[in-house]
Amino acid sequence: MLAETICSAVSAAGLGIAAVTAYRKRFLTATRIAAYSLVPVGLVLTGVVKWVSDIAFKPSVWLGFGLLGVAWLLFMLTRAVERRGGGSRKERRAAARAARGEAVEPGASAPSLGAGSSPAATRTRGKQSASSGTGDDFSDIEAILKKHGI
Repeated sequence: MLAETICSAVSAAGLGIAAVTAYRKRFLTATRIAAYSLVPVGLVLTGVVKWVSDIAFKPSVWLGFGLLGVAWLLFMLTRAVERRGGGSRKERRAAARAARGEAVEPGASAPSLGAGSSPAATRTRGKQSASSGTGDDFSDIEAILKKHGI
C-alpha cells in the first residue's frame, strides 16, 4: 500500500515537471519526462510493485538469494583454482612424469630409451612396431611432440 502511494506521488511529480518543461517550450524533453513519470504508475497497475515488495520483505527469499550468491562464489573460486593450478591431479602427474622422464636427442627420429634397455631390446621393439604397421607411421610425430614437451 505504501509502495503504491509512493509510486503515484513520483508519477504526479514527474508529470508536473513535464508540464513546466513544456511551458518553457521544450516539448521533446517534456514528452520524455512524461514517459518516464508514467512508468511507476504502470508498474503499480500491472502488479509488479506488489510482487517486488512481497519478495523484498520475506526472509526466506533473502536466504535464497544468499545461497545463490554463495553458489556463484564457489563456482568462481573453483574456476580460479583450476586455472592457476594447471588442471586436474592426473594432468599434473602426467606433466611431472613428462618433465623428468624421457628425453629425446635433437636429431633422433624416435624417442630415446631409458637407461635399462639394451640394443637387442631396441631391435625387438623395432620389429614389433614394423610388423604392426602403425608404430612406424607415428614414431616421427611422437618424437617431435616429446621433444617439445607435449
